Amino acid sequence: MATTDRQATTLALAHALSAAERGLAVIPLSRTKLPALRSPHRDDPTAPPCHGECGRFGHGVYDASTDPRRIRELFAAAPWATGYGIACGLPPHHLIGVDLDTKSGTDSSTALRELALRHLFTIPPTVVVLTPSGGRHLWLTGPPDVAVPNSAGRLAPGIDIRGAGGYLVGPGSRTDHGTYTTAPGTAHLPPARCPTALLRLLLPPPRPRAAASRTTGGHGQGLVHFVQAAHEGQRNTRLFWAACRAYENGLAPALLPALVEAARTTGLTDREARATIASAARLTGHHPPKDRP
Repeated sequence: MATTDRQATTLALAHALSAAERGLAVIPLSRTKLPALRSPHRDDPTAPPCHGECGRFGHGVYDASTDPRRIRELFAAAPWATGYGIACGLPPHHLIGVDLDTKSGTDSSTALRELALRHLFTIPPTVVVLTPSGGRHLWLTGPPDVAVPNSAGRLAPGIDIRGAGGYLVGPGSRTDHGTYTTAPGTAHLPPARCPTALLRLLLPPPRPRAAASRTTGGHGQGLVHFVQAAHEGQRNTRLFWAACRAYENGLAPALLPALVEAARTTGLTDREARATIASAARLTGHHPPKDRP
């Protein structure tokens, strides 16, 4: 058994290094599909939040890397690993995983087709990973300035989304239930661009107009405060969400300067803020504002 596990670890490392060559950041996984390395702070309940700043391994997707040397170090620290995870939301691909599950007893593939018909989008040819349980993972890419959140069943029963802060089990990984494999004819494909209509569904839902008008004080102040309250890692996402709501509620012309200023107080540059607002304009069917000379 030990020999088999060592072989599985060697194979998982080879697959992980191959994925890294494609620009995909990886971490070692155990047979349970969880990160193989446990948090170094697990025995200290008073430890402040750490995303790897301590320099040690065991921070989940925050350990993910495309550097072959670091990947080998990660697997050396977890010789029991039999698989690898691919971090979502990171450059250059900004991966979004659409997980079509079968364990819930629902027909998630049919649910996705119905969503596509209802919202007028088509899933382009892309990488498809087959899971041991009979499910499928579709790999898509998102815009660089938009963080798609993780969700389970929000899009439709049996459809989970892996976005920023999440990971997908990489093809070639061995788990307690079997091996993940790439669907025939898709291994050579790059992750396809997420259709705009689907991307809109994956982002946090807009609040009803009546609720929005009550919380913005008639001048969008609620949206401005929402952006101002962003922490690092949330800044672009909050600004993008607020700008979308501003466009949808007709507040954009008067509110955009305040949103840009709010974003600057969180640490974004003027250029970054305007690029994010331009993305929101395009997604909501408006013309991006012109940059100031």
